[in-house]
Amino acid sequence: MENFEGLISDLEEFGIDAGLARSGDIVVALESREVADLADEAELMRRFGYQVELLDGDQVRAQITSERFLSGIWTLTGSALVDPGRLADGLRAAAARAGVRIFERSPVRAVRSDVMVVTEAGVVNARRVLLATSAYPPLVRAIRRYAAPAYDYVLVTEPVDANAIGWSARQGVSDTGNRFHYSRQTADGRILWGGYDAVYRYGGPVGPQLDEHEPTFARLSQHFFTVFPQLEGVRFTHRWGGAIDTCSRFSVFFGRALGGRVAYALGCTGLGVGASRFGGRVALDLLDGRAGEATELAMVGRRPLPFPPEPLRRAVIQLTRNRLAAADRNEGRRGLWLTALDRLGLGFDS
Repeated sequence: MENFEGLISDLEEFGIDAGLARSGDIVVALESREVADLADEAELMRRFGYQVELLDGDQVRAQITSERFLSGIWTLTGSALVDPGRLADGLRAAAARAGVRIFERSPVRAVRSDVMVVTEAGVVNARRVLLATSAYPPLVRAIRRYAAPAYDYVLVTEPVDANAIGWSARQGVSDTGNRFHYSRQTADGRILWGGYDAVYRYGGPVGPQLDEHEPTFARLSQHFFTVFPQLEGVRFTHRWGGAIDTCSRFSVFFGRALGGRVAYALGCTGLGVGASRFGGRVALDLLDGRAGEATELAMVGRRPLPFPPEPLRRAVIQLTRNRLAAADRNEGRRGLWLTALDRLGLGFDS
């Protein structure tokens, strides 16, 4: 929560118009078995200082019109919406005003042991380097086994009649499934709808040729109209995809390399809009050798379990996706594979 409030303060300090909306987010139950789980989650969040409202079926449907919504948790603290593109543009402008030199379209191909950063245009000598390569191949070979790129895809509708959907508070929305959807409104009344599939391809390629995936777009469209049948006939005007960096514990991990002259923060697993600020600050502390409350955390000191090499990597990821889907179909029962991952502290519940 301290990091969240710091991010909000940064927007004000640096004059960044990122479309901030502090309306919170709602996690909804789509199956009757999930209702009790949401009640337990609300109690846990209150214990840790969050302001939350537990909504029954009528209350959640009064916020957003969908007969599929059986209950929900509305989180009012530690959660907000921003336009990530405008946030990135604003941070870039703030950095430039502070004297940071930014070299765009200069992909780094290697970091050598003498901390020389090799780009296509030449070599940069550096005393220290912070790697924030996200889903792209890590430049330090030793950490490549800890991160893998998974592609996420979204659809965006044309502007929707507000009377058909409600949603006047414009919260962010997601559901509790293992393979879940997330959704939000845009400033001009469109609905962004994404998630569910997390597509990993053999060898972990990343590139613009993978930013579209027809089977996933078709599945997203079908699921959208299942949740919002009253919007039948609404057209999707935009669609896109992109790679996120995931790791086996589904949260950012840290480390140092090349004698401590290189630090990295990777593996946010799609949770990086707010967490990237925390990750960047911790990685800079590691790079500068500054000990503090954050650098002493177990999550900073320990790396996640590495992924196996190919072809086992793809087989393990596909098996896990298959078992998560099976659990969603089977009243949430986790099965042997997912139970084993839970005991090892792997996945969303880690």
